[in-house]
Amino acid sequence: MIKRLTLLVCLVALFWLSGCGSVATKKGFYEPVVTELQTGNYALAAARLDSARADGKYGKKDRLLYYIDGGMAHHYAGRLDTSNELFHEADLAAEELYTRSISRAAMSVLLNDNVLEYAGEDYEILYTDLISALNYLLLNQFDGAFVEIRQAQDKLNLLEDKYADAARELNRGQSEDTSGITINYEAPEVRFYNNAFARYMAMHMYAADGKYDDARIAADFLVDAFKSQPHIYPFEMPPVSWRADSGKAVLSIVALTGLSPVKEALSLRVRTDKDLDLVQILYDGGPNDQAEYGHIPVKIGDDFYFKFAIPILHDRPSQISRVRVLIGDDLLGELSLLEDVAMVARETFEAKRTLIYLRTVARALAKGLTAAKAKKEADTGGLAGWLKKAAIDVVTDLSENPDLRCARLLPGKIYAGDIQVDPGVYDLTIEFIDSGRVLIARQFVEGYEVRLGDFNLVQALSLK
Repeated sequence: MIKRLTLLVCLVALFWLSGCGSVATKKGFYEPVVTELQTGNYALAAARLDSARADGKYGKKDRLLYYIDGGMAHHYAGRLDTSNELFHEADLAAEELYTRSISRAAMSVLLNDNVLEYAGEDYEILYTDLISALNYLLLNQFDGAFVEIRQAQDKLNLLEDKYADAARELNRGQSEDTSGITINYEAPEVRFYNNAFARYMAMHMYAADGKYDDARIAADFLVDAFKSQPHIYPFEMPPVSWRADSGKAVLSIVALTGLSPVKEALSLRVRTDKDLDLVQILYDGGPNDQAEYGHIPVKIGDDFYFKFAIPILHDRPSQISRVRVLIGDDLLGELSLLEDVAMVARETFEAKRTLIYLRTVARALAKGLTAAKAKKEADTGGLAGWLKKAAIDVVTDLSENPDLRCARLLPGKIYAGDIQVDPGVYDLTIEFIDSGRVLIARQFVEGYEVRLGDFNLVQALSLK
């Protein structure tokens, strides 16, 4: 009898493990792609990513993720038209999934986010437009670049409304939910409305088109991005300008370095107190083990204690701290940090992180109530009853996988520099240097023609 019960427990646990695995985030296939990117093998990285898609690593519910990753991989490989085609598909998919992502908030809290179509993070959609604009500029197609920059600004303007809509849908949906768990969500203020990289590109495009008043206005917006958003731009604004002395031209260099943050699982535990109508959230493991992460007043009918996890952003530090430009052995100038993608990601993810946290807690509580009821029914006494309850505990702990899907190929930082030079043809060397002044990578640009009054744009890459 005991052997049979033990076998039953093992089979149940294995069943749930396989079920949970089916909604666990697939990310191992990125490792060889990232390795190729960081060693400068951009074409091979793009080929590996496309092979991963052909092999089914991106499911139908992850199509937006592929469009963003693929767009970035082909951008790095210099296939700018292909990159823009994928970014265009990303825009169409994001627009289609936007309404669904809002209506999801009204769905049952028992539905795991992993089983839903990935609708993208706000910063991912933003940089889809911005890197697409950069593609158009490198192709010398200003009209396309202007469209992408306007789209990016429109999306920033809509962020606060988006989460206000999500709050209404979640709170309405919970009133109709059969789980009986109600946690109110108030949309936080989104403190990001002005993107420095977009303003920088617009400033130079207007100047190249001879629209100097518009260029000045874009430059003013760039200054405002730093002054009014120190939580996103906590560093000095780079000394960039579209203006040049008489007879001089401006050589603009944009460098993409490192890689953007990724999502990792933060392990937590729920502890409920039915007498106090309180749900306490504790850290599970790590240096803060058992310390309080937060607490929520919720009317709950039972006491229980079990684990769950939520996604958090984890930085991928870059080795690069300086980027300099040379002509021959002569230093032409040094680039300055224009945008830290991690800061943008963290700010735009915060509103959604709160929503994910509350929905996950509600789902965990609903499962906990179900598990508590099942354990009472299974408590037949003796070893048999203990094994049944143990199996329920195992299933409850294993049945929650956080959604760790995210675009993994966005750059980590964007540097920029505007250098006045005489019009002419130059052989440039761009060097990427670490904090110890060690040369990490070098890129050569041969025969680049700098023209008077043009947007003379050079892109440099090192994703280490």
